[in-house]
Amino acid sequence: MSASTDQEAALRIASGRKPFVEPLRLGERLKEIRLANRWTLDGVSQRTGLARSTLSKIENNQISPTFTAVQKLINGLGIDLPQLLSPPKTQTHTLGRRDLTRCGDGQQHPTPTYEHELLSCQLAQKRMIPFKTMVRARDFKEFSEWVRHDGEEFLIVLDGCALLYTEFYEPLRLEQGDSLYFDSDMGHALISISEQDATVLSVCTSSDIAMENAASRNCS
Repeated sequence: MSASTDQEAALRIASGRKPFVEPLRLGERLKEIRLANRWTLDGVSQRTGLARSTLSKIENNQISPTFTAVQKLINGLGIDLPQLLSPPKTQTHTLGRRDLTRCGDGQQHPTPTYEHELLSCQLAQKRMIPFKTMVRARDFKEFSEWVRHDGEEFLIVLDGCALLYTEFYEPLRLEQGDSLYFDSDMGHALISISEQDATVLSVCTSSDIAMENAASRNCS
């Protein structure tokens, strides 16, 4: 039996009622391949023809890939079925890690709309990206496009008052002490509506290899 025939047989099994691989493991493996090649979700979407949102859901085990989706992944990424289905490498995490950031000692990343201070910068392979932001923007028109990045985000207003614009909702007023957890793949932008610049603490999930770059550019 040729390699092509083997692959076709495996794909037929994949499309049947009985799963040939745990969806979570396949999602982890897909993400592992993507990050190893330094591909963004947008890049994989262009290669495979699968929607960015679909890829994100597969990686996060929110949906199980269909027969057609598995075919597109194999062909678009230039891999074979065993590569896609091999178990993800077990990652070892050092227990008891900690990283102190003294007040004002974070990495500064000013932008036209925000002034970010990235926190806990000494730790590698973080699952979360924490940063404090001074919101300079006073008008939504100051943003040339929506801010968006893979994963989810939690923010809390430490000082001042802010207005959060999101792609699918009406603007939301956030007072000091108010907090919000949201899908950061949804377009968003934050402006200050108090006399002083609003100060916000944000924590993003590190679901994309470029998350820290996104935070330093314009992540709210």
